Amino acid sequence: MQSFDLIVIGSGSGLEVSAQAARRGLSVAVVENGPFGGTCLNRGCIPSKMLIYTADVMETIRRAPLFGVKTAPPEADWRRIRRRVFESVDAEARSIEEANRRHPRISVFKGHGRFVDRKVLDVGGEQITAETIVIAAGSRPRIPPIDGLEDVPFVTSDDVMRLDEKPRRMAMLGGGYISAEFAHFFGALGTRVSIIEQEPLLLPGEDDDISERFTEVYERRFDLHVGSTVTQVRRDGHELLLRVSSDGSERTLSTDVLMVAVGRAPNSDLLDVEKTGVEVDDKGFVKTNEYLETNIPGIWALGDIVGRYMLKHNANLEAVHVAHNIFNPEKRARISYRGMPHAVFASPQVAGVGLTERQAQRQRLDYAVGVYDYHDTAYGSSIEDHEGFVKVVAARDTRDILGCHIIGTEASVLIQEAAIAMRARLPTTAITQSIYVHPALPEVVQRAFLSVRF
Repeated sequence: MQSFDLIVIGSGSGLEVSAQAARRGLSVAVVENGPFGGTCLNRGCIPSKMLIYTADVMETIRRAPLFGVKTAPPEADWRRIRRRVFESVDAEARSIEEANRRHPRISVFKGHGRFVDRKVLDVGGEQITAETIVIAAGSRPRIPPIDGLEDVPFVTSDDVMRLDEKPRRMAMLGGGYISAEFAHFFGALGTRVSIIEQEPLLLPGEDDDISERFTEVYERRFDLHVGSTVTQVRRDGHELLLRVSSDGSERTLSTDVLMVAVGRAPNSDLLDVEKTGVEVDDKGFVKTNEYLETNIPGIWALGDIVGRYMLKHNANLEAVHVAHNIFNPEKRARISYRGMPHAVFASPQVAGVGLTERQAQRQRLDYAVGVYDYHDTAYGSSIEDHEGFVKVVAARDTRDILGCHIIGTEASVLIQEAAIAMRARLPTTAITQSIYVHPALPEVVQRAFLSVRF
């Protein structure tokens, strides 16, 4: 058995901890079963956003006549699109792995790791141990128990981007952010997309007004089946047939490719974390305290496997705290998730930070709301955005920002100012009394804050 000062399981954000340990002269083991860089680089945010930008370009070309610009109908070269993305992504993953292998203080263990004792890990028959262990092994797509699903070919976010050919038809099971983004991508390239979501609205975790507007837009673009469930899947030649149930009635939906996107499951079970004594919740997410240490001293966890926010920027934040707390035991820092933003890179984009109005109601807070439409600003009108709006939720007594929610052009960019203000605990006046460039798109955020009536 080999002994190390530190073991990091997962080569995504966990590498922040291993890199700091190596710089301090500690011996480090990095355990990774797949390509280095984690979900974000290889199967998540990086390749998906590179692909989605292609869809944005296609959409811009198609909207050109709206602005008096004549263009030829755009055509998508699927293989070139895919090659552009994965030549870059795969090269970066190899580069990260090679850099770790070259480091004199880091040992790379490539393979599936499982705990066999409290602080003992088996990787391909080789056992390693360390007093300090960081569990950063991420999550995987959750596969629902649907009759026949295991007997037919389907894809998830792990492999949908590497399809050999662009599908003619695609059905997406689930109406969350993953389906929203990939529907935009494949739809813009000409695939006929169907989305089946059991809730009455797409993006059900967003503010209700945002979800309603987003669903309205997607109803015009795609074949939507909201308030519906898939009860059976079967293969018929080259087709997949889905039995879709809604309000007591059933219909059959045929497709060429089925994508399952109903959420993600933590990889704690694949690691046999119960052998360590580490506690997990009823969904399998690793429990940690405010310092991100588990109930077992010396075992820490971060990222998707913790499950507080399944976002790369959250994992990075947690990694910084874990590294600080491991190497500064006398000055441990509590993590704060205040002002944690998120974005959906669909069309229209969606972004949010803080409480939705529904959450404010459930907490029985005394709040006020402000809403402002993109097209009522100079820039929003000039770009012909007639769907977008910004919604603000604020506390009446303190004028603290409780939440901000945006749908429309560059929502992922516009949310940042509200997130920064919330993180710094600044009141709404931090935005209402600022000076904004005119005419620029961020004015819509200030107008929304100005529209709050306390």
